[in-house]
Amino acid sequence: MNILFVADPLEVFKTYKDTTFSMMREAQRRGHRVAACEPSHISWRSGGVVTAHVRNIELTGAADEWFRETSVESRALKDFDAIVMRKDPPFDSEYFYATHLLEQAEREGARVFNKPAALRDHPEKLAIMEFPQYCSPTLVTRDEAEVKRFHAEHRDVILKPLDGMGGMGIFRVGPDGMNLGSIIETLNHGGATTIMVQRFVPEIVSGDKRVLVIGGKPVPFSLARIPQGSEIRGNLAAGGKGVAQPLTMRDYEIAEALGPVLASRGLLLIGLDVIGDYLTEINVTSPTCFQEIHQQAGFDVPAMFIDALEAALAQA
Repeated sequence: MNILFVADPLEVFKTYKDTTFSMMREAQRRGHRVAACEPSHISWRSGGVVTAHVRNIELTGAADEWFRETSVESRALKDFDAIVMRKDPPFDSEYFYATHLLEQAEREGARVFNKPAALRDHPEKLAIMEFPQYCSPTLVTRDEAEVKRFHAEHRDVILKPLDGMGGMGIFRVGPDGMNLGSIIETLNHGGATTIMVQRFVPEIVSGDKRVLVIGGKPVPFSLARIPQGSEIRGNLAAGGKGVAQPLTMRDYEIAEALGPVLASRGLLLIGLDVIGDYLTEINVTSPTCFQEIHQQAGFDVPAMFIDALEAALAQA
């Protein structure tokens, strides 16, 4: 099988923790061929098919010079057995355009995971609103007065931008309402930008759990990203400590309810963020934590992913 990974530049991979790298390594271990490109390398000329300037690579097993480029070529995306979309957020206009190019490649016969239309249809913060039974009280709005009413009702809230990543732009406002007006102005730019407000979940002290679901089935271990010091953010990018732990009954309940639904829409891999008993985000663009769970808990997440990828392709 020949697999193309659409991702960030290979030279910036931190291979000791990178999930895409772990996917490539497992794919090569099974004898599959590996290629890579960036979204900027994808082209579509009128009257032709979608192509990409791709790098065919072999993983070396070394820590530093971790790959060897065997050849570079322009190739139709439909000629690959599978395309794995692993470009990291932000989900900006360029990411949006990339999903349209990949969707055209699908029409030409390419198999893309996660499905481009599903990536567009499931914004990672908004996607939870389809499943209110698993979420803490949540408000999505541009209206400052609505935010203030929500705060008055719930007293302790989290505010965040819809396009944030890695914990960026997250604020907590307690019962005293300190700086609420200023935070709203900062996030919604005078009503021009939609924001999300959620009731604060105190169980964040025990971690923001990343629950991976592959092919509709949960990985039996989560990675709890535990805030450090005075931080309220557990994101690893914000200094959180990652601790692998078995899924709780509630984790399983959420994952087993959402997994088959989202898999049926073309989302082979999702990452649910769960704090305490509450779903806070559904990550679909480039879910991570494969290596941390494998290293700490011994569960081979990359193998489960390649199993699911092979099974999905066998159903064609």
